[in-house]
Amino acid sequence: MDERRDHIVKAAYELLASEGLEGLTIRSVLAYTGLARRAFYERFASKDDLVLAVFQFTLADAAKRFAGHMRALECPTDRLRLIVTGIVMGHGFLGDNDQWQENRRAAALSREHLRLAEARPAQLQHAIEPLVSLIAQQLSAGVGAGLVREANIERMALLVYNLVSTTVHSQLIAEERILPDLEDRARLAEDIWQFCLRAVAA
Repeated sequence: MDERRDHIVKAAYELLASEGLEGLTIRSVLAYTGLARRAFYERFASKDDLVLAVFQFTLADAAKRFAGHMRALECPTDRLRLIVTGIVMGHGFLGDNDQWQENRRAAALSREHLRLAEARPAQLQHAIEPLVSLIAQQLSAGVGAGLVREANIERMALLVYNLVSTTVHSQLIAEERILPDLEDRARLAEDIWQFCLRAVAA
């Protein structure tokens, strides 16, 4: 484990919440961490590499949080619903109370997701893998239980993730400078879930 690398990634994660995308620069990360420029470039070739690491950290953390909440759910489709709903609702769904900062960070990551999907598709695919893999696990369990149709599980998981994330990106960018209407977000989450359920159901 590279503690300095983790420190840099977590600093970038916090800066996205407090300063937004415009405030995330290599200089600001160095100021936040107190590290020298050399320490940064020994671990990241560019700001894009740092942002990709932030994606991986964010989605791995989300997957871990979802997995913890899913322990109380036996039905694979209930677990899948929790993931889909959680992605739409954001950290507020799992107990993060600072909605302003969460919204700012989520909107910044949404903008970068759209850009990196074109500029660095292979690396972005690697970064989102923890969450896509968790979705795939629930779909596979659903097939075993006769609740999900048989298909290419990896492709189906990616389709679910892409549908949910693309819709959420548009919503987050539209709400970047305002507090979200959580009731409207909950309705959106339910609409997306119903769409996903009909798409994967056996």
